[in-house]
Amino acid sequence: MKARQKKILTMPVAITSYEDAGQRIMAVANRNIGKYVCVANVHMCMEAYDSPEFNAVVDNADLVVPDGVPIVWSLKALGEKTATQVRGSDLLLHLCKEAEKSGTSIGLYGGTPESLLDFKSFLKREYPALKIAFSSSPPFRELTTAEKNSYVEEINQSDVRILFVGIGCPKQEKWMAEHHDKLSCVMIGVGAAFDFFSGRKKHAPLWMQKNGLEWLYRLASDPRRLWKRYLKHNPRFIYHFGKQFIKQRIFNNGVPHQ
Repeated sequence: MKARQKKILTMPVAITSYEDAGQRIMAVANRNIGKYVCVANVHMCMEAYDSPEFNAVVDNADLVVPDGVPIVWSLKALGEKTATQVRGSDLLLHLCKEAEKSGTSIGLYGGTPESLLDFKSFLKREYPALKIAFSSSPPFRELTTAEKNSYVEEINQSDVRILFVGIGCPKQEKWMAEHHDKLSCVMIGVGAAFDFFSGRKKHAPLWMQKNGLEWLYRLASDPRRLWKRYLKHNPRFIYHFGKQFIKQRIFNNGVPHQ
């Protein structure tokens, strides 16, 4: 399922598209093996930069798609002119459409019981023949070993082929990495997608999405929870990527351009 990739700081990001990523995921969905997909934005990039442990989690993913527009801009700046955005929420819908066509069963892990119920209703309206074989809203705390084992058993017995995991970054990526050798499905970390499609949160206007300002819309919508994250990560990302960009422009494998 690996695709050609480029590192943004320490994080590998695939040069891919909805169609390409969808084909790669669907190709392994029915092979009864555990795989996981990360959906990368500036937050994830900086979490990986700050933590060698989390960097290993992302580095070991089977696919890392460029969810955030700044990540796509960074890929283009490093010479990947064909790089395109693959938003996690839109990839979710793309995969649900493909899963409905092929009869591939999906599962949902995350959100609140209320948002999960509304999200399932949304999926049933949009994709009436889609098989939702498993759905669960885990508690917002560290799970016991018994609880973890119970979820693993339930997911495997449900015959889920694609599992959407919506418990937030970096928690969902760590969860997928921990369970990829225990579950026989493809896992995709989709963050707050359940809340968006259940109507509990609103998507940023399209013009803000296209211009890399979705983070600003989300900050304005939930400032008490998000201001520290954006204040910590965004300026540092600009600084560190600036250094990476300058180094690549001036040097080619450590040798100055003539």
